[in-house]
Amino acid sequence: MITIGNCSGFYGDRFSAMRDMLEGGRLDVLTGDYLAELTMLILGKDTLKDPSTGYAKTFLRQVADSIDLALQREVKIVSNAGGLNPAGLAQAIEALGTSAKVAYVDGDDLRGRLDSHPDALTANAYLGAFGIAHALDAGADIVVTGRVTDASVVVGPAIAHHGWKRDSYDELAGAVVAGHVIECGTQATGGNFSGFLTMSPQARARPLGFPVAEIAVDGSSIITKQDETGGTVTVDTVTAQLLYEIQGPLYLGPDVTTDLTSIRLEEVGIDRVAITGVTGTPPPATLKVAVNSLGGYRNSAEFVLTGPDIDAKAAWLRDQLDAELPIGPDYTWSTYRVPAPDSPTEEGAACILRLSARAADADAVGRALTAPAIELALASYPGFHVTAPPGRPSPFGIYKAAYVRRDRAPETVHLPDGSTYEVPAPLAYAEPSPQRPQTFASPAFGVPVGSLRSVPLGDLVYARSGDKGGDANLGLWVPQGRPDVAVEWLLRTVTQPWVRKLIPEAEELAIDITPLPHLRGVNIVIHDLLGEGVAASTRFDPQAKGLGEWARSRFVDIPEEFL
Repeated sequence: MITIGNCSGFYGDRFSAMRDMLEGGRLDVLTGDYLAELTMLILGKDTLKDPSTGYAKTFLRQVADSIDLALQREVKIVSNAGGLNPAGLAQAIEALGTSAKVAYVDGDDLRGRLDSHPDALTANAYLGAFGIAHALDAGADIVVTGRVTDASVVVGPAIAHHGWKRDSYDELAGAVVAGHVIECGTQATGGNFSGFLTMSPQARARPLGFPVAEIAVDGSSIITKQDETGGTVTVDTVTAQLLYEIQGPLYLGPDVTTDLTSIRLEEVGIDRVAITGVTGTPPPATLKVAVNSLGGYRNSAEFVLTGPDIDAKAAWLRDQLDAELPIGPDYTWSTYRVPAPDSPTEEGAACILRLSARAADADAVGRALTAPAIELALASYPGFHVTAPPGRPSPFGIYKAAYVRRDRAPETVHLPDGSTYEVPAPLAYAEPSPQRPQTFASPAFGVPVGSLRSVPLGDLVYARSGDKGGDANLGLWVPQGRPDVAVEWLLRTVTQPWVRKLIPEAEELAIDITPLPHLRGVNIVIHDLLGEGVAASTRFDPQAKGLGEWARSRFVDIPEEFL
């Protein structure tokens, strides 16, 4: 067994987590995920100012603070914090003057080499785990990478420890699932968890502990956390992370295709959940590439509407501005915060009307947007005011996914002794190479239904949601302790028309639904809900982080026997 911990789920996560994890208990490897689609855009902008940057600077400071302790405890550190410049990060770590042996993996950066996006700010193929494994086998104490899949920082150490081969598909798939569970840090221990009220006050009072995966030679694992840390690890917290940002029943990776329908979860102790039964097949023949391009500039203005006649006030303002705003930019209006009736506070009686604008030219969404808005301050609806002074336009990025042959992105390991190693290609590929999930219909179980009650969906189910480029992912599941027949009802009920009624924004959008009965739920992908990705989206919740909780607040007809 190998024990692998996590200390970061995103660029900006808890700084003390690396040292906390090293001090908190026995680990073989400590990993950190610092990259996301938006993060790559941020790092790309950094390199425009200074080509020597492009990596997660937080990670370098954490290593400076903790590397002596890691070496003392013989804990390896593996992270994708190298971003766009893993070589630069490796050099910066070596410049700290420690005795740590540093290796890095690159080959993912396709900037200027992607025919379909020649001018992309960033273009990074998702590489796998065997390069990381080779670096560890060669004696590296720290391995930093560019864009590998989030789970690869966990799978790589497991490969090195257990000696798995390229065709150890079930074992690799099991490690991928464990990696997917812990790569987002405390989301596996109660963070962003619909069932947070079931957690004890003590568990919620302390900072949530970061997760740990104990991975066995057969690929099965136990998800846990270190003693004396906050949060909790249950089947439901693990399910929440498993349903986060997935697309369909097949989890496509550069090393293995993981069958998510094969996963079995079991609580085997306090804060200990076993993951078993995971099966895998050969990976796709192509690599996914995350592409970020500069899309132009955007700006916004937020108007406060208070008291009675909200709709009429909004309509008047929109009519006034529509007549004055320049033609050309892409304008979006959105309203949120429905005022409370007879509110005892002014804030409770107010809502926000937001105008967003995007254009290729910064001037088109600068004073050309804000001046007409502010000039109406004394000439529009009663109570006119804005949430903030006019701001300057800011650049935004556009995310797109591309696919390339594997020989376009050779995975190369740079070892501490200065030598390099090119990772061989997989032994076999899935045919045909899947690039997008298929559409699956929920099965009909014929659940007997008695009387129905219209209640919030959250009275029965938990949810987790997030973004995959311009698509929104929504996982719904029936928590532990509820009857199995409620799971059958959910699987039968969640259809495309039902989702469109639940999420009116999805009325005209493509929807994929995947039943996951062993996880007691379904996964829903709403294509293009987020437009061209988080960096370009003008949606109120551009990453769909709150989509699941909104869905839980919506009233639906549920059999009374389940409530």
